[in-house]
Amino acid sequence: MKKARLESYDSFKKKALAGRPGLRALYAASQPKFDLICKMIDARLAKKMTQSQLAKKMGTKQAVISRFEGGSTNPSFEFLSKIATAVGKTIRFDLA
Repeated sequence: MKKARLESYDSFKKKALAGRPGLRALYAASQPKFDLICKMIDARLAKKMTQSQLAKKMGTKQAVISRFEGGSTNPSFEFLSKIATAVGKTIRFDLA
C-alpha cells in the first residue's frame, strides 16, 4: 500500500490560490477561520498523523476531519479542544 504524502497547509494554500483572484478574495475574508484550520492541520502533520488516525484518536470519522480541514464546518469549542488534545496541544485565545 502506498504511503500518503503529507503536505503543509501553507504549501497547499499557495498552490490552491495561485492564479485565482476570486478565491484569494474569499480566502482573505475568511482569514481568521483559515488561520485556525492551518494551525490545526500543521499540528496534525507535525505528529505525522493522517486524517484517519486523528479521527480514530478523537472517536470520530475521517470525513468529519476532512470537512473541518476543508473549512466547510463551523466547529464547536469542544471539537477544537478534542483536536488539540489529540495532537498534544492546548488552545489559547488572544483578543486584540
